[in-house]
Amino acid sequence: MHFVIYCLDKPDHAHVRAENRPAHVAYLKASAAQIVAAGPLLTDDGEGMVGSTLIMAFDDYPAAESWAANDPYAKAGLFASVDIRPWKKVFPAD
Repeated sequence: MHFVIYCLDKPDHAHVRAENRPAHVAYLKASAAQIVAAGPLLTDDGEGMVGSTLIMAFDDYPAAESWAANDPYAKAGLFASVDIRPWKKVFPAD
């Protein structure tokens, strides 16, 4: 089952994102087989990062929740909010 993990950074936490980026990227690489799409949310001018959106495959909601909680960004207190929703791919058809 696919899940969207939508995370918004706390204001003025760009330094937390930068400090934890290498660990976050390593965590993503370790989960690469589960990732459908992943990337940062950007400021209106496209210059800064203000959150993350991931679409990932997990067996169930608790697995998605556990993965999100163990993200180094989450452990470092970067996120103001994390929303996890089941997601169904419709287009493009496989």
